[in-house]
Amino acid sequence: MLKIYLLLLSISLLARENPFFPLNSELDIPLTTNKIMKAPMLKRATLTLPSTARELQSVTVKYKNLDGSIDEKKIDIDNSIDWHLPIFVSQNYSLEAELQANKSQGNNKKKIKKFKKLASLKFISFYVNAQSMKIQTKDKMLRSFFLVKPHRIVCDFKRETDLRSFEKKSPKNNIFKKINIGTHSGYYRVVIELDGHYKHLIKKTTSGYIITLL
Repeated sequence: MLKIYLLLLSISLLARENPFFPLNSELDIPLTTNKIMKAPMLKRATLTLPSTARELQSVTVKYKNLDGSIDEKKIDIDNSIDWHLPIFVSQNYSLEAELQANKSQGNNKKKIKKFKKLASLKFISFYVNAQSMKIQTKDKMLRSFFLVKPHRIVCDFKRETDLRSFEKKSPKNNIFKKINIGTHSGYYRVVIELDGHYKHLIKKTTSGYIITLL
């Protein structure tokens, strides 16, 4: 009789370990799965650089291997950039898109040579292109300096004038955002507001001055 009881007890214990029918006390044990969790496919990532950026030195890509380890790869660039335009990371490479970009860049180079009038008064006029401002005036520039927040170039010109304050905003996407002119005793002040941080050069010309942003 004792042997029969032990045999029934052994069968009961084995039944409790049946992996296909866990008991209620075993429901909190996490079940494993062979489903692979995959990140979404890369379409395009965008990186915007600050207005102080002028050259892209290198790009470093950090990636995950099949075994889960992390590696990185660096490529040297050493190219000038326009900080207004974002940097893209994409696998949707298109030769047609590259050709279109090159064509657009060629058109932009042609436009750079042309100055467009931004503002004009009796004694001073302002013309701009992609990177420069031409100031036509017979008045002498007394001094110039640079201020931040917002970034702006300040130029003082010698002249006695009763001109009231003057303001002219540029068209959209122009790096020369706005011109303000105010009068002082013996001179008037021109404040040229920029869309970001630049170095600049001011050169005397036969017709006035030209400001080039770098």
